[in-house]
Amino acid sequence: MRVSTNGAYQRSLSMMQQLQSAINHTQLQIASGRRILSPSDDPIASARTLDMQESVARLDQFERNSDILGNRLGFEESALGNVNNALQRVRELAIQANNATQSNETRSLIAIEMREQLDSLMQLANQQDGNGRYLFSGNMDDTEPVSRNGSVFNYNGDQGQRMIQIGDARQIADGDPGSDTFFRVKSGNGTFAATPAAANSGTGVLDGGSVTDTTIYNPGQFTIRFVDPDNYEVLDSGAAVVATGTFESGGTIAFNGIQLSIEGEPAAGDEFDVSPSVNDNMFAMIDDLATAVESIVLNETSRAAMHNGINAGILAIDQAIGNVIDTRTSVGSRLAAIDGQNDANASTILTLQETIADLQDLDYAEALSRLTVEASTLEAAQQSFLRIQNLSLFNYL
Repeated sequence: MRVSTNGAYQRSLSMMQQLQSAINHTQLQIASGRRILSPSDDPIASARTLDMQESVARLDQFERNSDILGNRLGFEESALGNVNNALQRVRELAIQANNATQSNETRSLIAIEMREQLDSLMQLANQQDGNGRYLFSGNMDDTEPVSRNGSVFNYNGDQGQRMIQIGDARQIADGDPGSDTFFRVKSGNGTFAATPAAANSGTGVLDGGSVTDTTIYNPGQFTIRFVDPDNYEVLDSGAAVVATGTFESGGTIAFNGIQLSIEGEPAAGDEFDVSPSVNDNMFAMIDDLATAVESIVLNETSRAAMHNGINAGILAIDQAIGNVIDTRTSVGSRLAAIDGQNDANASTILTLQETIADLQDLDYAEALSRLTVEASTLEAAQQSFLRIQNLSLFNYL
């Protein structure tokens, strides 16, 4: 077989170019700290790395979502805390006003502060987050949720909750509609409400009452009517008598699985209505309470009416506080869930990054050793090429 000088030259040059390329590749690996510089270096590892990098990017987005969600829920929790404080203050004022030592003048001053607290509650209900979005408007977060027209309070948002993805299988609501927190406050004790008739002429004052036997309690309309100051009868919505009894101030009146008491001296013909609780809004409740507090007491009958109004208002405030506590509990649970999900996401990200590092990162000891071998091989090839290049038949003539 004949080997041309040009063929030998080209083969030697190609081999040295391959060796130089290998050295360059190793040097790039050392400079970058990466074993895989292109997918062709390790197609399987490259595909796995790409999948895990996408997972890390997705988890990073979940963490950003969590930050936004936690920030908004933090605004809501703070607002609800202030709402609770305002309601507690209104309750303190109501108890203060319900004291027999208060005069018409001092109660009017208490009512003024109650209305100031009502204004504060309106502002809190219309509070915005750091991005100018209303906290309690549901999905209509560009609409002020609560408005007032005289003694009428309206909710202008919707019932929606925006769900934010914070994990592969985890979504959390970023707020609560004000309709639930502010406009679905149960009247009375939360199960039923007892109210005196406006035409009562006696001095009977109701307490809140309670359900004592749920097995026989049946929601319905009932009327406690005083036949005379010492005897009463209980009528259902069809005017049928369901119970009768002898009245004693502060004593128990029981029927239909419920009991309540009336203090004072009801007059013959006085009536007290008992009906299932209905939804009302805390703003109207406080407005009604302030109206009861500032009512003018002229005699014992009007004093009883004032006490009945304040007692009903205190029950309403208790129900409103319960609503706020329920919402705050929900917000707190979501904040805790965010923390837990963030911990899980961070742990997953760390595991993925460690796996990516195992696939991508360079073994410096192996790379440096390989570079030394490649450099030595290239040097030997270059020296061999020089020797072969200088060979000629004329050297032997």
